[in-house]
Amino acid sequence: MRSVARQRELGFALSWQPFWVSELARNVLHFAVSVLHSPSRGDSALLLRHTACLVATRKTAQAQKVRCWWCGDDPLMTAYHDTEWGVPVHDDRVLFEFLTLEGAQAGLSWLTILRKRQAYRAAFADFDVERVARFTPQRIEKLMQDPGIVRNRLKLEATVKNARAFLKVQAEFGSFAKYQWRFVDGVPLQNAIRERKDVPARSAISDAFSKDLKKRGFSFVGSTIMYAHMQAVGMVNDHWLKCFRAPTLAKKASKPRAKP
Repeated sequence: MRSVARQRELGFALSWQPFWVSELARNVLHFAVSVLHSPSRGDSALLLRHTACLVATRKTAQAQKVRCWWCGDDPLMTAYHDTEWGVPVHDDRVLFEFLTLEGAQAGLSWLTILRKRQAYRAAFADFDVERVARFTPQRIEKLMQDPGIVRNRLKLEATVKNARAFLKVQAEFGSFAKYQWRFVDGVPLQNAIRERKDVPARSAISDAFSKDLKKRGFSFVGSTIMYAHMQAVGMVNDHWLKCFRAPTLAKKASKPRAKP
């Protein structure tokens, strides 16, 4: 009976709150009032229930971080968004990986490619560009039988062709990263995305990047593909301003991170 009476008191204590008070705040107050109205050990079960409610709400709040709208709720996509997308990359192996995966995505969803990522790493020697550049037509035929990757002959042949062109760029500039990042003067662009319509499919920079790559013998590097690549490797920060990752990556504009 005492528990019922105290629950009614709690209801009265919480009734003054405006509608906008968060669920987490409500449970904090709910817990606090429970403590104040529980002088005996007989109310320990009530306190435990309120504590469990508070912990559960906190976990829910953490899981409900505001993210860019495109990542949805797939765990793989969410992890990619939270840890990789938009983070400046200066490691040539990783740049070659993204260049390959972005090309493979053409006509498909990015989630499809993420699900095949490990298979791609196995198929393309963990994106060791020197090894991929030595792939033979026989190796391509073998890859055409691999169900773990996108079995498109043009895309597979383009990956080998791009690896060879990639090596030439490295020889000329010292690294592919130095070549690639000069298109943004070494500093990530900040687009301050407020709405979906603010996200471009391409830009003048991706046009120039794409054009130069094609001159150097690369394939599957159209401007739209290259803009997606720029977003992925942090050359441009297109996180929604409301996204919890936006401020962190905005700070990287002053000093791009060199990946070890």
